[in-house]
Amino acid sequence: MSEANVKLASINPDAQKARDLLRIVIVGHVDHGKSTLVGRLFHDTGSLPDGKYESIKAMCERRGVPFEYAFLMDALQAERDQGITIDTSQIWFKTEARDYTIIDAPGHKEFLKNMITGAAQSDAALLIIDAAEGVREQSRRHGYLLHLMGVRQVAVAVNKMDMVDYEEEQFRLIEEEYRAYLKSIDVEPTFVIPVSAREGDNIASQSSNMPWYKGPNIVKALDSFLPNAPLVDQALRFPVQDVYKFDQRRIIAGRIESGRLNVGDKLVFSPSNKTARVESIEHWTARDDFTPPTEAAAGESVGITLDEQIFVERGELISHEKDAPIETDVFRARLFWLAHEPLTAGKTYKLKLGTFEAPVTVQKVDRIIDTSDLSNSDSEMVERNQVAEVTIRARRMLALDEFTDNGRTGRFVLVDKYDIAGGGIISMEGYADQRGLITSKSTNITRVEHGVAAIDRARRNGHKGGVLWLTGLSGAGKSTLAVALEQKLFEKGYAAYVLDGDNVRHGLNANLGFSPEDRAENIRRVGEVAGLFQRAGMLAITSFISPYRSDRDRARAAAGDGFHEIYVKADVETCKQRDPKGLYKKAIAGEIKEFTGISAPYEEPDEADLVIDTAQQSIEECLEELVNYVERNFRV
Repeated sequence: MSEANVKLASINPDAQKARDLLRIVIVGHVDHGKSTLVGRLFHDTGSLPDGKYESIKAMCERRGVPFEYAFLMDALQAERDQGITIDTSQIWFKTEARDYTIIDAPGHKEFLKNMITGAAQSDAALLIIDAAEGVREQSRRHGYLLHLMGVRQVAVAVNKMDMVDYEEEQFRLIEEEYRAYLKSIDVEPTFVIPVSAREGDNIASQSSNMPWYKGPNIVKALDSFLPNAPLVDQALRFPVQDVYKFDQRRIIAGRIESGRLNVGDKLVFSPSNKTARVESIEHWTARDDFTPPTEAAAGESVGITLDEQIFVERGELISHEKDAPIETDVFRARLFWLAHEPLTAGKTYKLKLGTFEAPVTVQKVDRIIDTSDLSNSDSEMVERNQVAEVTIRARRMLALDEFTDNGRTGRFVLVDKYDIAGGGIISMEGYADQRGLITSKSTNITRVEHGVAAIDRARRNGHKGGVLWLTGLSGAGKSTLAVALEQKLFEKGYAAYVLDGDNVRHGLNANLGFSPEDRAENIRRVGEVAGLFQRAGMLAITSFISPYRSDRDRARAAAGDGFHEIYVKADVETCKQRDPKGLYKKAIAGEIKEFTGISAPYEEPDEADLVIDTAQQSIEECLEELVNYVERNFRV
């Protein structure tokens, strides 16, 4: 097709109309009967393609094996040979109420990666348990993974009831045990249904073999589920897949994951924070009579042009300014590890977040979760098929969402070498959205150059200006050391002043609370003020918990070479015993939310300029070490 014949047009939305569609993932332990149940479901609802049932029966006769409904779902020859499902299969079927996509996910432990893929695409889940075998470890793991992937609508089918003579007591035992487990992970099963997939009991019609069960059958249960909120109603998320030069246009292409955009909309590109307006929306077509589209919505793959030629890269996340994604270089994650080689704290992996890729480091393995009993264990390594909560740090800003806000941009995978090694969902619990900290709103501003050089101030004062940034847990001794150091330095002729956390909140930062964002803004302001003290030739001694490395890095950038990070070190137990303000006691009692060291993170300095261990040394010894440090580094 010649370039002259290539046109761009919108897809006719009327052609896309369909009945309500629900995506259901089917999960369960190997051999608990998932494929049989789905095959029976398709057969009993009349959803099989013409001739499918007959062709499978003929295949069984040729092989000399009895017919099984599971063969209706077995798409791969290897599955029949091995007797286990090794890939997710998606088939469409319908009831009188709606259309469905059934995602049959593998239950074998070795293929949990595919089960996670299936769950990530679903609106709800049908979890299968064998009535004879009962709740197995894999059943618990599957339940936890559904929770991990954010699936909240769950129906449980207790299958093979014919193998236990349809006994109500056996069903009730399984129902009670599994409901209790799911409740402990905040999953409430909507239905627990006794079924026999092989015999057709409670699949599409009520079973006469179990008159004691008064609930819905599988079809009615599925029909009662609700689709997730339409993606078009969510905030715009449009990852940049590529940028093409086409005639005189630069076309930014990608798939709209959520929301909608219109010609004329002002967009922000994260994390670069560049802005521009939509000049046009492009679609490929060979039609001559097209009308250029003025809007596009979630699910469409489109190209757009902008009203100005800004530099945009693959991986940028497009949004509207009002509902922009989070920008951060650190986040928490609930992660499922799939690789043979364990995930290790301190190791670098490749993060894939939509079309964005970047090297990241596992800063910390916060806890490993035993999915069988939900107990926690501490380790620096996460083994294959384990679930863990970890903290991940990048060397650059990332644009992302919390999973609870947007499932499309709140998921990620980690790549080790060339293989997908793990995946999980994003949480910002305890961490701040740094967008407001790095975005400058002021324009037409020029720095005023002072007439007094830094070297002249140093000669006059007898010392260089600088920032002594004391960081550490509450109760570590920061304020005590800062005040004592100020007095000692004053006696030695230094121009020194303490900026203390409580003091600045009485004035400069009186309008800030204690959310992660307010904590970060508190440190940003103090860092800028301390930098001004340093440029004035003074020694600013700051005493702040400043728990986030990124905030301390910004303070370092504000002061330049004059910044000295001093880690006032003391373990949590020592700080609890001191507890000079009674804060730990209140935090443990739940009276203080997001308290550093208890319910909020503290990130120890990687390479502090000086470490003062107040748990091992007396105040006098610590003070002497601090004074000697200042004399070595600041005296002229």
